[in-house]
Amino acid sequence: MTITLESVPVVDVDPFSHEVLEDPLPMQAALREAGPVVVLPRYDLVAVARYAEVRAALADWQRFPSSAGVGMSDFRRETPWRPPSLLLEADPPHHDAPRAVLSAILGPRALRRLRDRWFADAEDLVAGLLDGAGPVVELDGMAALAEAFPLRVFPDAVGLPREGRENLLPYGDHAFNAFGPSNDLVAKGAPRVAELSAWVGSRCAREVLADDGFGAAIWAASDRGDITPAQAPLIVRSLLTAGVDTTVHGLGAVLHGLATHPDAWATLRARPERARVAFDEAVRWQSPVQTFFRTAEVDTPIGGTVVPADRKILMFLGAANRDPRHWTDPDRFDLDRDPSGHVGYGMGIHQCVGQHVARLEGAALLTALARRVERIEPAASPIRHHNNTMRAFASLPLRLHLAG
Repeated sequence: MTITLESVPVVDVDPFSHEVLEDPLPMQAALREAGPVVVLPRYDLVAVARYAEVRAALADWQRFPSSAGVGMSDFRRETPWRPPSLLLEADPPHHDAPRAVLSAILGPRALRRLRDRWFADAEDLVAGLLDGAGPVVELDGMAALAEAFPLRVFPDAVGLPREGRENLLPYGDHAFNAFGPSNDLVAKGAPRVAELSAWVGSRCAREVLADDGFGAAIWAASDRGDITPAQAPLIVRSLLTAGVDTTVHGLGAVLHGLATHPDAWATLRARPERARVAFDEAVRWQSPVQTFFRTAEVDTPIGGTVVPADRKILMFLGAANRDPRHWTDPDRFDLDRDPSGHVGYGMGIHQCVGQHVARLEGAALLTALARRVERIEPAASPIRHHNNTMRAFASLPLRLHLAG
């Protein structure tokens, strides 16, 4: 039997409050238990938090399109703060050519040429932290590892000049905050929006980018006519917006998981080929991207409820990735699990096009650490960084016991 929104459970919670952002797990459990579809009256939102419904909404781009925005703002009624993403905030046919170009540039085959370089860069980064140190090294896993490695290798791969790379993290932080409501987190980033947007925009120009990077390959696609010259800088901008923060916080998640689960670290040391699985399991377990929105194109049934046309639907990716209806012992970080099928990268035609890049970065850094570190453990309680969309750490104190 199909029911209307008037009959679905109402959960009066603010998913963007600081209390929830500090620890979203109790709220996520409550939403899952309330029903397959709930209403959040604070923002007049329809929400889904169970795996089956989240996956269904993500995959059904025809009835739950992205072109009205993947944040709370409705692009059909509001002007976005920056031009919409051709990857994340567009649907076929407008989405097809940019997606095809970037999929070829960032696909597993294309990334093989980067593998040796990135693994060597990871070894060099870890050696710089550990060489000459005592048997035990304490460091901030976020600053020293999770932020340092992506900011070292990814901008090089895109072809960015070295100057100004520190702008990538605050720009990405604001972009992900802006997907949520206009709260204090958005206001905190507002004073630098113009400056950061101008800097990112300037880095997308053909003449600024190195000749052998992802950015130059995007511009070469415009020369071939695969995309238009107007689309090329917007596709480069998509890389710079979503290609750093998500990997940084994925690395933070996997370092936290390995530090708090000694059995998982022992497994990784014994079987370093499980590094990619460890990274994917961390994306499932912590879900750096916690939420995304879609908009109902027409009256659309989901979870036994008809969502009226033009209503925003909030998908709780983090809740879906811990849904016990789909996952066994979902709160455990487990390297023997098969985490494939998690929705941490999205699902369907809008699934993260850069996920192979993130996995390669994760595998490189974890392999380098596993070779040098016998045991990893928390040195103090981590400090969360609050963001309307991301589950992130500001600081991750770690204690590394060196091998040998």
